[in-house]
Amino acid sequence: MSELRIQAGAAGALAPRAYHLAHDPHPENGTALGFWLYLMSDCLIFAALFATYGVLGRSYAAGPTGAQLFDLTLVAINTAFLLLSSITFGFAMLRKQKKDVNGTLLWLAVTGLFGLCFLALELYEFYHLIQQGATPQRSAFLSAFFTLVGTHGLHVTFGLIWLVVLMLQIKKHGLIPENTRRLMCLSMFWHFLDVIWIGVFTFVYLMGVL
Repeated sequence: MSELRIQAGAAGALAPRAYHLAHDPHPENGTALGFWLYLMSDCLIFAALFATYGVLGRSYAAGPTGAQLFDLTLVAINTAFLLLSSITFGFAMLRKQKKDVNGTLLWLAVTGLFGLCFLALELYEFYHLIQQGATPQRSAFLSAFFTLVGTHGLHVTFGLIWLVVLMLQIKKHGLIPENTRRLMCLSMFWHFLDVIWIGVFTFVYLMGVL
């Protein structure tokens, strides 16, 4: 009798175990909370960069000032590109609510196009400044400027890579819950970059030409 129990126990140990967590759905709002925490940490990074620029923004080291370097017309056009990309991303989210895969992809593509235009103008601005000798090594002001604006540009670059990857996933799998969740996170990230850029435009460029 005891031998049968031992055999039964051994068989049970070898049988595949079904864990309860394997059948649980994705925790509701778990991704949103985690992504908000990430955005908060990113806010700290930009807060440090803004504070650094606030301290060093007038340290020209007998070099060119913001009023001499900044082209507000170019920066205003660049700002318009980024703000328009935020609007078109909103249109993509509206099409997502309608379960319109093609419409969502179309507006995401337009968003990506505006993002590329923003990056192209920013790179042109950097190239133009460097051609004038206004390199990051020239002064503390320029070091802080290139670090702050360049960090934002890197975020936009990563956002565009994320956008392309997500478009491929939506094209292949449709608006499944996983892709919808990723689209929501990217939307938060993209609008966050818009808010940061408004701060850059006001604090760096507008105040720089005064």
